[in-house]
Amino acid sequence: MLFDAVEMVAVALCCVIASVHCVHAFQKERYRLPAYRQWLRRTQDRYLKENVATGFAASLLSWYLPMLLSLFISVESTRTAVANWVTLVGFAVVAIAFALIHQAEPAKKPLVLTMRARRLFVVLTVLYAGAVLLLNLLSIPPYIAYAGVPFIVLLGGRIMDPVEGRINAGFYEEARRKLAARGDLIKIGITGSYGKTQTKFILREILSRKYEVLATPASFNTAMGLSRVINDSLEPKHQVFIAEMGAQHVGDIKHLVRLVKPKYGMITSIGPQHLDTFGSIANVVETKNELIEGLPEDGAAFFASDCGYTDRLFARCPREKYNAAVEPAGEDCYMRASELSFGPDGARFVLTCADGGRVRCHTRLLGRFNVQNIALSAALAHRLGMSMEEIGAAIAQLAPFDRKLHLIPGGRTTIDDTLNASLEGAAEAFNVLSEFPGRRIVVTPGLSADLPKAEEMNYALGTQMKACVDFAILVGDRRAVRPILKGILSTGFPRSAVRVVADSDDAEAALDEVASEGDTVLYECECEEA
Repeated sequence: MLFDAVEMVAVALCCVIASVHCVHAFQKERYRLPAYRQWLRRTQDRYLKENVATGFAASLLSWYLPMLLSLFISVESTRTAVANWVTLVGFAVVAIAFALIHQAEPAKKPLVLTMRARRLFVVLTVLYAGAVLLLNLLSIPPYIAYAGVPFIVLLGGRIMDPVEGRINAGFYEEARRKLAARGDLIKIGITGSYGKTQTKFILREILSRKYEVLATPASFNTAMGLSRVINDSLEPKHQVFIAEMGAQHVGDIKHLVRLVKPKYGMITSIGPQHLDTFGSIANVVETKNELIEGLPEDGAAFFASDCGYTDRLFARCPREKYNAAVEPAGEDCYMRASELSFGPDGARFVLTCADGGRVRCHTRLLGRFNVQNIALSAALAHRLGMSMEEIGAAIAQLAPFDRKLHLIPGGRTTIDDTLNASLEGAAEAFNVLSEFPGRRIVVTPGLSADLPKAEEMNYALGTQMKACVDFAILVGDRRAVRPILKGILSTGFPRSAVRVVADSDDAEAALDEVASEGDTVLYECECEEA
């Protein structure tokens, strides 16, 4: 009887621990049940090998181990006790080992124990306790509950969905009323497939030269995130509120626009992000345009010119509108960055406005994308009354983004781009690297294997290196980095200038061998300890 109680508690606890990985995925999918189900389909091979195999293996062991031990132990009670404890300890060790493996995996966004996440864990604990108790009453090994962990998280999410909906509606309505009472507040919405968080912070720093500015922190870009910032942080002193607006489904931006009611809207870029939820690039375009459609009659829209989708939306826009670009694409733009160059001290360029204003700029930010975001932010700042000289002075004070083309000067120059997760971003990082002096070395594990067509993308990543990289250090097991290696070698890049290492410690050791003072090292994609 004592063992049964210990076994049920231990199995339930292991299930809760195993749920951390699934809850993290559920949180990254913004607690959307359809998106979580898609994640389950993408990862079914893994949970079949881990949860299902472990749960059923432990159940079979609990049934058949006593028979095996009968060959060595004649006393039935002793035999049963030994089998029970061996099974339980073995199960716990395997379950905890899998949990530690998941925890050690790099993640762009770690699990945040918000109140919603905590409420979900409470419900999951109750569900696991009920499941193992029911199994015990039916004389079925409780380990079967572990096989269903990903689906019990789905059940917990479904149970809590209406509850969370009511909680969120209250916060949303409180935030909406608070904003509605601030008729004097300048409200700006920013959306885009890439670059919206960086643009938000650039714009905040530029406008802070003239206004008291509140911008949503980090990637707070959902209705709940915006509501939390408005309710907790918006004060009477604030003159400008900048809201980043994220989306994974058609209608997401429209919902956020109804909350914020921005007068000014900015679109940073449009690309094939979240196609698994949007379904098509056309849906992405129309969803981003929900911000522009939601602007008032006296509002103004700002677009980062890309010779593609954002330019098409610019042409369609019925409101007052402005665009910004980096030459050579931006000759007819309202705000244009030209004479662009990169080096160990950052980026230098000239900003020219269509009204004749012109200022030479220097920033520690690197990359054409960042300069594009600066030009876009400068266009809105100029529209709000800031002079080109004020804008140029603010640009000089912009701080690098952590792990996003982050320039770190030293004996050997380091460029930390480990938060990049796209092939386009990697191409821009290589372009930046090509303008630096000395030997140019890249350290990368490649793009995440979880991305669609990851093998093709990593092959393409390798093909981009020849013109701008002198030595490549590939981090990870040989199977994982094989597509990158194939891509590099297909361009005629010498095999002697490529090193494959197991982990970040080996990468640092390899760097110490091949890099010298005056060289430039680019850490690209998710490399630990960059």
